[in-house]
Amino acid sequence: MKTRFLAMSIVLVVVLALSSIGLPHSAPVLAQTQAATMAPLTKPIKIAIIMPSAKNDLAWSQAMYDSLVSVQKELGGDKLVQLTVIENMFQVPDAAANAQKFAQQGYDIVILHGTQYGASMFDVAAKFPDVSFAWGTSTDVGKDKGLKNVFAYEARAEEGGYVFGTMAAMMSKTGILGVVGPVNAGDAKLYIDGFEQGAKAANPKVEVKKIFTESFGDIPKATEAAKTLISQKADILTGSAQQVPGAITETQKAKLIWFSTDTDQSVKWPDTVAASMVYDWTAMLKDMIATRVAGEKGGKAYDISLKNGSLKLVFNSKVKVPDEVMKAAKDTMQKIIDGSLIVVGSPAAMAAATAAPTMAATASK
Repeated sequence: MKTRFLAMSIVLVVVLALSSIGLPHSAPVLAQTQAATMAPLTKPIKIAIIMPSAKNDLAWSQAMYDSLVSVQKELGGDKLVQLTVIENMFQVPDAAANAQKFAQQGYDIVILHGTQYGASMFDVAAKFPDVSFAWGTSTDVGKDKGLKNVFAYEARAEEGGYVFGTMAAMMSKTGILGVVGPVNAGDAKLYIDGFEQGAKAANPKVEVKKIFTESFGDIPKATEAAKTLISQKADILTGSAQQVPGAITETQKAKLIWFSTDTDQSVKWPDTVAASMVYDWTAMLKDMIATRVAGEKGGKAYDISLKNGSLKLVFNSKVKVPDEVMKAAKDTMQKIIDGSLIVVGSPAAMAAATAAPTMAATASK
């Protein structure tokens, strides 16, 4: 799968380009990157993953599946990393039932790959304290529920969203951008909020029109949303979740430009997708496995970001991006990495918002 990405695109991976954009080598590194040289497994580990869509959806589920397969190969193949995958698990009760089944069968780690699974996952995790559970996108590890066997993971999607919003606003000829949103939650909300913030920063007059389907996987609704946005003069579109294939196809028919998330979607739409924000969960998964092997069953919240190199921006050479736009994209990436630009939705932004009332109260005394 990875070789197809390289054949179709020029990959500008932040972690490999640090020397050209000047990231300080002393920058802090998140926990998941520390497992890059983890010790070889000495006995098999059983991992089950429950996904809301197909493992080849070119979106949310495939990003995690590809990462799991990559980790499996690196750590010794299916003899040492025994992987079971459940696809197209749209119904939350069915997902919970499968999670309980895997826990009863003695799996070491059970991953429920979707924000919608959270409440049910916590209920199952409480019944099986010796099994590790993981879910995303979230930072909630169940500490307030007394749980010690839950991992959580989140993508700093607002970072890539901001970069793409900046690019889209600079490239738009109509001044109207279109967003095909799923449920306004999780990494989808982070991405869309970041996209709008970046667009408005680049051009305060740009209009960002958003249509939410209220579903992660309703392809027909997403297709109709794209048609509506195009009819309203949006000339650059974006969107997220596994619902977007039809929307990208409509964008392609109209000979317009699309910015992607989750995986490199230029593989299927090479003349339409200008750039993709790719989720690489491999370092996080390796640390999760290493933590479990070391005897800790949970309690860690991970994120993937531009700074730690697991959030990757892939630019498609088949779609022409003006030089000044690419320069703005690289400059914006660097500012996010070094902390001089704080994007709405990021931990730094939320910390600042939380501190603001306290600071105001102090100043009034």
